[in-house]
Amino acid sequence: MSHAHGFASLSAAPHYAVIFSSQRNGLDSAGYDAAAARLFDLVQEQPGFLGAESARDAEGFGITVAYFTDEAAIAAWRDHAEHRAARQHGRGHWYAGFQLRIARVERAYGGRPADAAPAAAAKDDA
Repeated sequence: MSHAHGFASLSAAPHYAVIFSSQRNGLDSAGYDAAAARLFDLVQEQPGFLGAESARDAEGFGITVAYFTDEAAIAAWRDHAEHRAARQHGRGHWYAGFQLRIARVERAYGGRPADAAPAAAAKDDA
């Protein structure tokens, strides 16, 4: 499981991705950071939560992808009282804009760039 560093460790597909894209307005960074840390702690306790990946650039545009087992788990997180309150606060205080998308992940795969592969594996590919 990862929040800001690296890839989430996920179970085999299918599962669901909640994709939250946002543009921060630059206000109350300390409050935002505290709320983000608290929500991350909370979501890890949520049944059906699989992991998350998150990044934000220097201009404040960020994308967080949270993975869940099913739509019922997503709905339960959406309806969590503290999460709901943070969303309402964020809309009025932290974001210049945001988009939320929910997608079913049918397949997932990955790897390492060829130059990061062990030498023996690189020779096998030649």
